Amino acid sequence: MSTLARGSAALQAQPADESGELSRLEARLPPLLSVIAGMVDLTGFFTLGHVFPAHVTGNLVVAAADAVHGGPFHLAQALAIPVFILAVAAAWLVARASSLHGAALARLLLIIQFLLLAAVLVFSVTTAPSANPHGLMAGIAVMIAVCAMAFQYALMRLALPKVVSTAVMTGNLTNTVLSLMEMLSPQQHLMTVDRGRLKRSLRLLIGFLVGCLVAAVAISILRDWAWSIPTVLAAVAIAVR
Repeated sequence: MSTLARGSAALQAQPADESGELSRLEARLPPLLSVIAGMVDLTGFFTLGHVFPAHVTGNLVVAAADAVHGGPFHLAQALAIPVFILAVAAAWLVARASSLHGAALARLLLIIQFLLLAAVLVFSVTTAPSANPHGLMAGIAVMIAVCAMAFQYALMRLALPKVVSTAVMTGNLTNTVLSLMEMLSPQQHLMTVDRGRLKRSLRLLIGFLVGCLVAAVAISILRDWAWSIPTVLAAVAIAVR
């Protein structure tokens, strides 16, 4: 009887432990991922032919602007969105095949993101794609970076659905401004003031900006080796508990 009681207690404790670990990941992981996203976006844009690996739809804007001004057609900008779609679909297939969920799935997708960023680093330092940002090598490198960011997006939706976006900062900036306006207004609120959401959005916005600033400095000093910093941070993300 005591054995059955212990077994029942263990089964009840396991979901509680998983829920606690997931809550900790939701609190600690997003700011780090936002820094990684900022670094990858700026590094890709400035060293790999003005392609956004994280802000994927921004590539449509850049391509349209080039077309209006008679600029050359950039294949990597056109390929970024379909490659992103395929990578997100691959992340879904990985999640389905693994049968994992929550923190365990998050860790698996983080490992894949790290491997993809490590591949960008190795490829960049061996082929120096920044020397010809519109060349084939740069196109290959930026597509791998796009895949890495696709796995980060998929991670948010599949494993940490309560977390706001770590890469698209427009929504976070909107949440921050509206929440601040509501808090400062003496009149009846137009929306529910959520200080926790304000804090989370502000942390992600700051993290993304910090990532961009660090990447700008790293590019000027390290050039293709600048990819080493987001790769190291991706490895740190795997270890977050």
